[in-house]
Amino acid sequence: MSRSPLHPIPLLSVSSQDAPASLPSLRPSLQNPSSHSWASRCGPSTWGLSCLLALQHFLVLASLLCASHLLLLHNLPPGGLSYSPAQLLASSFFSCGVSTVLQTWMGSRLPLVQAPSLEFLIPALVLTNQKLPLTTKTPGNASLSLRLCSLTSCHGLELWNTSLREVSGAVVVSGLLQGTIGLLGVPGHVFPHCGPLVLAPSLVVAGLSAHKEVAQFCSAHWGLALLLILLMVVCSQHLGSCQVRLCSWRPASASPAHIYVPVFRLLSVLTPVACVWIISALLGLSANPLHLSDPTEAPWFWLPHPGEWDWPLLTPRALAAGISMALAASTSSLGCYALCGQLLHLSPPPPHACSRGLSLEGLGSVLAGLLGSPLGTASSFPNVGTVSLFQTGSRRVAHLVGLFCMGLGFSPRLAQLFTNIPLPVLGGVLGVTQAVVLSAGFSSFHLADIDSGRNVFIVGFSIFMALLLPRWLREAPVMLNTGWSPLDMFLRSLLAEPIFLAGLLGFLLENTISGTQIERGLGQGRPTSFTAQETRKSREKEAQEYGLPLAINDMCSCIPQPLHCLCPMPEDPEDEEGGPSKTGETADLLPDSEESCPRANGEGFRSQ
Repeated sequence: MSRSPLHPIPLLSVSSQDAPASLPSLRPSLQNPSSHSWASRCGPSTWGLSCLLALQHFLVLASLLCASHLLLLHNLPPGGLSYSPAQLLASSFFSCGVSTVLQTWMGSRLPLVQAPSLEFLIPALVLTNQKLPLTTKTPGNASLSLRLCSLTSCHGLELWNTSLREVSGAVVVSGLLQGTIGLLGVPGHVFPHCGPLVLAPSLVVAGLSAHKEVAQFCSAHWGLALLLILLMVVCSQHLGSCQVRLCSWRPASASPAHIYVPVFRLLSVLTPVACVWIISALLGLSANPLHLSDPTEAPWFWLPHPGEWDWPLLTPRALAAGISMALAASTSSLGCYALCGQLLHLSPPPPHACSRGLSLEGLGSVLAGLLGSPLGTASSFPNVGTVSLFQTGSRRVAHLVGLFCMGLGFSPRLAQLFTNIPLPVLGGVLGVTQAVVLSAGFSSFHLADIDSGRNVFIVGFSIFMALLLPRWLREAPVMLNTGWSPLDMFLRSLLAEPIFLAGLLGFLLENTISGTQIERGLGQGRPTSFTAQETRKSREKEAQEYGLPLAINDMCSCIPQPLHCLCPMPEDPEDEEGGPSKTGETADLLPDSEESCPRANGEGFRSQ
């Protein structure tokens, strides 16, 4: 094995037709002139590695999806639903797969996996808990178990169907509102005003917001959870720069090539999960104590389609919960776009990419709600944390994840197999990936003048209040009551969204408290040493990363004027000549094509 420095690698570009672009040939390593970088040899033929990376992203997605369903459907009694809960899980897999494919193909174009998030789960819990009072039971070191209240005032089991239909209605409302926000170009007007002091508190709170749920899953067996976390840390960090020499298949007439692959880093999720899952099976702990249903109830093949069980129920309470879902999910997704671009060393997402991303996320949530899923789709922070662990991102991998999810959505029996993932595995995987999101939030502080008293106040106030208000609302002796149930639902669900509160407070304080551009971290324009050719190359690279596929881009001239915010804007001739750039642009530019690939001496790694 060889050890080399570890650096994040930019997202590999694809052409406008979505065909994988071949990597330029790399110069031989200075340390070993006869060796070549692994990336320089595999090029478009690395489907095996792409499938392995996609499988690991899929495991993270499955962990998040199962955790969300378990938190919403804890120990649902048999007969509580008129259909198998495994079909509910399969419909969520299917909607996540469709949304992921659309997002990477014509949405933000970032390798973002779509999954349910706390921004959907919190209002859903508020909506269902008011219909079904539950009692909390934590026997010993077991995981949290919620059971139906046995009091005479409790509602009957038949209300489970009605509650979930109402939640599905809220998901549909959130998707429609989120899609409208994207179509109107609101992200294009808001995103330029979201500097590091808005992004950093949101990411910190996003990393901290799930700690309670992660602890609940880890509490099923702390030993297995700690073992998984330890293995993931060792593989991704301590052994992450160790590259294993592999033999490449080449014709006999060709000269031999030495290929080095950072296997430990690239398999830093699959290897620990497999090891802990095997150990838990040997200890008899492989079965998940919180089954979603009896395996015999789930069909092998099922075609997801709207209205199979019943149509979503639209009520004033569902409308209020849906509005809070849309606002919180939009805030979370914009932060996810910025974080993904930052981790992959891309330029900040342009307004048209953010608008398309939110529009297609809204479409995915509408599909999820119509299929009966109680949770919508949004860009997944845990999967972005996984990108940071691998230090490589790829649209091809995200496409494969989407196809895996769509295929699993056709078979509820296969989807239900993932409910047997041990709870410590769910907690450990989500814990490590959420920690990466938290650290990315802290790393964003250096872009602004953190020694400024103004900035210290904004960061501290936004983070503390975003964590305090939800706890304050839960611990209040008297519930928030305005006298109108829909308004109560809206306020209770929105004030319980930590990411939304952090983003809103940071945005308001950042744009109302006076401060210089450099103090706010917005004064990092394009370096003056950039020539006109370098500026043009960087703009071409940005258009290649965030631009629409050629076939769709040609249709932009046919769409109505109000929807032009979804299409890439023509370049400013003044900028192409090296003139002053537009306000809000930063120096996070992509490297030139000659330098975009890592050297063979281990300066990084990327996959298609």
